[in-house]
Amino acid sequence: MQMKETIAGEDNLENRISYYHLVVFVMALPFDRLYSELALISFCIHTLLHLRPRRVTWQFFGLLSVVYLLTMVGTLYTRHYDEAFYEWERQLAILLFPLCFFFTRLDPGKYYLSIVRAMAASCFFALLYLYYIAFSRISEMKLPASAIVSNIFINHNFAEPIDMHATYFSMYIALAALGTIQWMVKVSAIGSRILNGIILCVLTLGLIQLSSRSVLIAVGIIITLVVPFFLFEGRKRVWVCLLSLFIGGIFFIAINTLATLKTRFIIDLKQDLTQASVRNNTLEPRIRRWECAWELIKRSPVYGHGSGSEIALLKEIYFQKKLFNSYIHKLNAHNQYLSLAIKTGFIGLFIWLITLVAGFRLAIRNRNALFAGFLVIISVVSFSENILDANKGIFFFAFFFSLLYFAEKNRDEAT
Repeated sequence: MQMKETIAGEDNLENRISYYHLVVFVMALPFDRLYSELALISFCIHTLLHLRPRRVTWQFFGLLSVVYLLTMVGTLYTRHYDEAFYEWERQLAILLFPLCFFFTRLDPGKYYLSIVRAMAASCFFALLYLYYIAFSRISEMKLPASAIVSNIFINHNFAEPIDMHATYFSMYIALAALGTIQWMVKVSAIGSRILNGIILCVLTLGLIQLSSRSVLIAVGIIITLVVPFFLFEGRKRVWVCLLSLFIGGIFFIAINTLATLKTRFIIDLKQDLTQASVRNNTLEPRIRRWECAWELIKRSPVYGHGSGSEIALLKEIYFQKKLFNSYIHKLNAHNQYLSLAIKTGFIGLFIWLITLVAGFRLAIRNRNALFAGFLVIISVVSFSENILDANKGIFFFAFFFSLLYFAEKNRDEAT
């Protein structure tokens, strides 16, 4: 899709303030959640002071906030009210962002790419800081530079200085990288392309360093399907497809060559998806928790056990099956699809899938690569994480789903 982007300085004062609120919000995402929460609160207050509903219907607003409505409905029949109301508080952004975009006069279609580029800049500097910390520690410990690809400095260990979960940080980086690619395709100025190329290289290195398996799978899908078929046509599409295969081949070779990456992407993945761990010090395989979740789902498959019930009920099964590490650390299912099925049954799961499908349909129809890539990231990572149970995951989903859906829906309304 060919986009026309407007410079924020050309808009009215109200919209410029809204725009800079959103820029501050996305730039704060890789850091302490307090900063992003303050930006959200300030944006809500600013929106309240300038209320003006959009032409889009309230049914459309309902689609964006349906996940929050599911949590509210699930509270009616839960036995865990304290945790259910805590979920209301934790997931409030899923309701607030659609409301703000419904009432604000800012046109997201003009600015969403520049907003994602602002997040790319934030991720870029965060990664530079993390690499600085990592190499400083390597120097202090008198280790070889190659130690940067050892277990000491990958995944959560790498992201620890900014207190970020490796998978959620990788999600931000993946979307930021896609936005950078889309910008490089759009602009022709050589200086801008070089600068964005440097940013893209650092973001790519960061994705490998963080080694989130689910995000890298999503990135593989984006590179092979979304980028060539949404951003290119004709011969360029063929060349981009060949380039993506070449990049994939290099990564495959790297995995099989570097012992740390081989352990992370092959050995650990195999252990995570098998019945028993090979090593005594390995955490209980994820598939064991999925089996426990499925056992709960079968007890109430239609409407589930209610909001806030997941961890409490899973702990009972963990104890019965001697999964003591999962019991002690109160681990959830680590699968958003199973999590929703536990709380709100197949009805809730079906509504979640319909929400994602509606987003994919709009992204594909309008050839919006950024929206499609975002949905790929959400869909894939949902197999390994409870995105809607973590603040950073909730903010990522609520903000970008609302921003990108409103951008495309407004464009449809205008035509």
